[in-house]
Amino acid sequence: MNYLSGFGNEHASEALPGALPAGRNSPQRVPYGLYAEQISGTAFTAPRHANRRSWLYRLRPSAMHQPFAPYASTRFHDRFDEAPATPNQLRWDPLPLPAAATDFVDGLVSYAGNGSAAAMTGLGIHLYAANRSMQGRYFYSADGELLIVPQQGRLHIATEFGVLQLEPQEIALIPRGVRFRVDLPDGEARGYVCENFGAHLRLPDLGPIGSNGLANPRDFLAPEAAYEDRDGEFELIAKFQGGLWRAAIGHSPLDVVAWHGNHVPYKYDLRRFNTIGSISYDHPDPSIFLVLTSPSDTPGVGNMDFVIFPPRWLVAEDTFRPPWFHRNIASEFMGLIHGVYDAKAGGFAPGGASLHNCMSGHGPDAASFDKASNADVSKPDHIVATMAFMFEARAVICPTAQALALPQLQQDYHECWQGLRKLFDPAKP
Repeated sequence: MNYLSGFGNEHASEALPGALPAGRNSPQRVPYGLYAEQISGTAFTAPRHANRRSWLYRLRPSAMHQPFAPYASTRFHDRFDEAPATPNQLRWDPLPLPAAATDFVDGLVSYAGNGSAAAMTGLGIHLYAANRSMQGRYFYSADGELLIVPQQGRLHIATEFGVLQLEPQEIALIPRGVRFRVDLPDGEARGYVCENFGAHLRLPDLGPIGSNGLANPRDFLAPEAAYEDRDGEFELIAKFQGGLWRAAIGHSPLDVVAWHGNHVPYKYDLRRFNTIGSISYDHPDPSIFLVLTSPSDTPGVGNMDFVIFPPRWLVAEDTFRPPWFHRNIASEFMGLIHGVYDAKAGGFAPGGASLHNCMSGHGPDAASFDKASNADVSKPDHIVATMAFMFEARAVICPTAQALALPQLQQDYHECWQGLRKLFDPAKP
């Protein structure tokens, strides 16, 4: 499988020689009898540095399908106002794998979110658990770009632009409107999806860090063109304004023979992240672990951020090394891909999730606090075999009614802090 390197770059790829028209985006006659079509991810008049669009040269225009009709889905939605947002700390056990045959789309369960697709701001957070490849069906979201974070099982994501092979500790970014199909090479898969309704996710500015560090653009990989020439009875599922719609389509929509542009899907290996940390004292803010950000209308404040906590060295002296106790104006939805999170001694399992909303106090549990408080900080601590992440939002993240009703919701999560003892002694400074 070949890939094109560089995040946000203008890429070009063709599956047949000469399929890309020379010098003109929409010539009167396209090579091989193809149709020229543009997909625009931003306004036509967006500044050049922010403009996202791609030209596709395909067997049939994307308009060729039957009318859409509502597709009933009780679990995958944007209904973030069904239950009052709670200041309580929330944590869920992993979503169980389904017993009945369930593909990626039907395996999506909406946990939380804010904003709306209509307002083009906010995010939706979904978990998926599936045990069947998508058979004769394809999907796209008109509501936002999809950040897919596998936790268990590989994903073979066939898109209009080509194929992304994804494994746990890698992520995929599927732009708004791009059609795709998910196959499961391992038979079962589980993970997380963040649907970004706001501005496109991009690499953050590095500021004082300089020209290197965090996620490097060249490590983001776009697929090379690969088309499907298949006729038959297929199904196209669209997410539009928070609901799902279904249309019959007589051919595979993944029939793009050549393309060029920058509104393209990517994959990224989280293990390539260049972690920055303190080498003197104090625990730095988690913004040093920022992979991608969706800017808002307020400079320096993201509509949503994607942050990871990868393997790293902790070397700060005379310092409480794990995340300290904190309350943030931002709201945090965390997941665990692999291993153990260093601020929790138990209860936070791979495939699980937690939600700490605006100004809700959280931090290490009692066991982690005791361990870190008595650690020998004259020696470095190597955090290995772990990968946690966080979807962070400037607005309160509202859990869905179904997420609050799941048996996986831990009713005793708050107990992890109750063992913290009062240590204050005015006679012992």
